[in-house]
Amino acid sequence: MILEYNLQFFAKDGPGGEKTEPATPKKLEDARKDGKVAKSKEMNNAITLLGLFVVLRVFLGNMGTQFLNLFEIIYNQLSDFSTLYNGALPFATIHQIFRMVLTDILQMLLPFLVVSFLIAFVVDLVQVKWRPTAKPLQPKFSKMNPLNGIKRLFSSQSLIELLKSLLKIGLIGFVVYSYVKSRANNLFLLYDMPLFQAVGLVGSMVIDLGLRISAFYLVIAFLDFAYQKWKFKDDMKMTKQEVKDEYKNQEGDPQIKSQQRARMREASRRRMMQRLPEADVVITNPTHYAVAIKYDPEEMDAPYVIAKGADYVAQKIKEVARENHIEIVENKPLARMLYANVEIDQAVPPELYQAVAEVLAFVYHLQGKI
Repeated sequence: MILEYNLQFFAKDGPGGEKTEPATPKKLEDARKDGKVAKSKEMNNAITLLGLFVVLRVFLGNMGTQFLNLFEIIYNQLSDFSTLYNGALPFATIHQIFRMVLTDILQMLLPFLVVSFLIAFVVDLVQVKWRPTAKPLQPKFSKMNPLNGIKRLFSSQSLIELLKSLLKIGLIGFVVYSYVKSRANNLFLLYDMPLFQAVGLVGSMVIDLGLRISAFYLVIAFLDFAYQKWKFKDDMKMTKQEVKDEYKNQEGDPQIKSQQRARMREASRRRMMQRLPEADVVITNPTHYAVAIKYDPEEMDAPYVIAKGADYVAQKIKEVARENHIEIVENKPLARMLYANVEIDQAVPPELYQAVAEVLAFVYHLQGKI
């Protein structure tokens, strides 16, 4: 009993063998259209976090003043309205106060919102360039398959993400511990400080700590970005068979193209042979090359090559010439130059006028035309 088997079944990366070939431009372009790019989310998070703390440092004093003014206004209005309405505030008044508070808070948060948007946009633009696509947003039923979810849960990528999370937690914990330890004396002074001074000190420490965390986080982000670039390049690799298949799809099967070229040559040869009886002379070398020349002084400015060939085709041209009583003239140098330098349906170049004219004159003399 003979069992049939396919050796590709044992290949490392399935059909086509191991993925050792770099991705072709077409595969990279298709991947980009699908939303697959080398992009680090950690880079967005780190730079956004750093930007927010920088903005907080710049606008902290102004925000504190705005917040205190808002608190004072609300407190005074509530007191006035409570006295006016004997402690029972109407819904319209509460709605007015709430809208005012919400508007002021949004104005205070506006720098953070603008900076977050600009940073996220610029970081994405730097990482993957500008080419939006909605394809990643399209629903895929494969993502709803619980088996695929379990595979992703226990994949190497999940393990790497877990290690990154542990690294971030450990790094943030270390930075917080080191900073708080170095500023412990200031924390003990909070009990003896006025409220506003204590709040200012705590805010300043929080911002300093945030900037330190952001700076360390940025180091992780750059490492992750380098890893994502390497991983994307590795994931996009192709097997030799995939490269061949892509080439066939783009350029066509070489065998089919060869057959098409052969059919085109055959069709061109048939058309050439059909026009051959119009020739005035066939110039040969005499065994390897044959070039058929036609010249009509009333219609042409110069003689034209209407057929040419080498070896087998040259012999066929001479056979057709004999069948149609066309003169065959042996001129080795001229036959070689015409075959090499003049295409079919092209005029004879000026530098060969004299040599061709002498051949035509000889033929016309044999035919009694001159």
